Amino acid sequence: MAASSLFQSPSFRLRSQPTNQTPRFITQCSPIKASSASPDPSIATNASPPQQPAIKHRRPADENIRDEARRHGSAHKGQGFSAKYVPFNADPGSTESYSLDEIVYRSRSGGLLDVQHDMDALKRFGGEYWRSLFDSRVGKTTWPFGSGVWSKKEWVLPEIDGDDIVSAFEGNSNLFWAERFGKQFLGMNDLWVKHCGISHTGSFKDLGMTVLVSQVNRLRKMNRPVVGVGCASTGDTSAALSAYCAAAGIPSIVFLPANRISIAQLVQPIANGAFVLSIDTDFDGCMQLIREVTAELPIYLANSLNSLRLEGQKTAAIEILQQFDWEVPDWVIVPGGNLGNIYAFYKGFHMCKELGLVDRIPRLVCAQAANANPLYLYYKSGWKDFKSVKANTTFASAIQIGDPVSIDRAVLALKNSNGIVEEATEEELMDAMAQADSTGMFICPHTGVALTALIKLRNRGIIRPTDRTVVVSTAHGLKFTQSKIEYHSKEIKDMACRYANPLVQVKADFGSVMDVLKKYLLSKDSKH
Repeated sequence: MAASSLFQSPSFRLRSQPTNQTPRFITQCSPIKASSASPDPSIATNASPPQQPAIKHRRPADENIRDEARRHGSAHKGQGFSAKYVPFNADPGSTESYSLDEIVYRSRSGGLLDVQHDMDALKRFGGEYWRSLFDSRVGKTTWPFGSGVWSKKEWVLPEIDGDDIVSAFEGNSNLFWAERFGKQFLGMNDLWVKHCGISHTGSFKDLGMTVLVSQVNRLRKMNRPVVGVGCASTGDTSAALSAYCAAAGIPSIVFLPANRISIAQLVQPIANGAFVLSIDTDFDGCMQLIREVTAELPIYLANSLNSLRLEGQKTAAIEILQQFDWEVPDWVIVPGGNLGNIYAFYKGFHMCKELGLVDRIPRLVCAQAANANPLYLYYKSGWKDFKSVKANTTFASAIQIGDPVSIDRAVLALKNSNGIVEEATEEELMDAMAQADSTGMFICPHTGVALTALIKLRNRGIIRPTDRTVVVSTAHGLKFTQSKIEYHSKEIKDMACRYANPLVQVKADFGSVMDVLKKYLLSKDSKH
């Protein structure tokens, strides 16, 4: 049944909001001395510790955390940091730029835009200052710094007012040591998984959507012509968009390719009240339609063509460095579909290097499904001949994209990080997923694509046994249970399902159960 038949379009009335005053922002954290020689005196802090530790009182009962932040001035007072849109990878002499408060998605030449920060202002403070500031905010509930994204607010949207931020305290996701998988299947002792799927809506898309919807919230308060926010999606983007729009009371519109996403992904935007259109096309067709629609109607485009989302997604890279106590891993492997995320990781790592938090960046690997692999084919051609492809069905449905918007961004990221592109067949990615799950994980098929890339690079000796390697898990496995059921039931056509663990049917009597258990235990005992 088409999603649009399940509900009616919600009615809403756009209320005028007073124009915000100039955004103000200060940090609320322990005093930290900048390591640069001449910090801005308006931001400088007193390095002398207090004689007695301050007693922290709970806020008044009638005050929420946003009120508390406003009272203290945190996330409101300006510090001279700023950002703007510029053409992506523009000539250094280019003067084209746009305010982040403008509704613009392309440069005058039709190219992509990028968010450019005032690096001179950020460089007034050395790497030690930024490391200490970001570390001081981890694990706190101070608005909005409890978010893994907004704890880096100065590097994301420095001028937005704290009252406009829409956050579910996303980010700060688990980075865990994949000890058994690394040892048993790869002979590695320093393999890690960054589980971005442990997030509000179950995918990394929350990191970018909190930024985009916050900016839309700001624009609506400025009476800009934005009635709703729309996206084309293979599942996870629509879930994140609908959740954050629902939190802010902003209408969301979702274009989904009919019968191409999981039920778990479909139900998320429906449950959050989005207006969902099930369209008889693939993602690329949905993307073309949403671009045409947003050019005609007051609907703000939320796809990764919009560079605001990448500002939030880049914080996952900063988190990885932070979680390693600012030591740089050797490799980071990211699944790639529309290809914004590989650039976002590069941008996060590159900013940390440029601002002195680290002295190098890791090598990046972009992993694609073989059924939707335009970047891989481009890479194999020596970057000489890019051609979009017709994406075939893949269990890694969120990266089933044949004409990626961020192809140029991805190429820049890979070239500047001495990166590699790998691919995974359907059988390879499903086997890798099953292997990972057998060691205690519960990953999505897209992470299976990334693990396949790791296995191939490890087998070729490119990634060494002792290389510190991070695999980015982009979504939660609970969104893709049907594919796991089919694999372990051996119901997938032309697939051996070598690591399947099928259900065992047993009669309801003691003897039958004992026979089955003895056979099982003997098989396990023989392996030791």
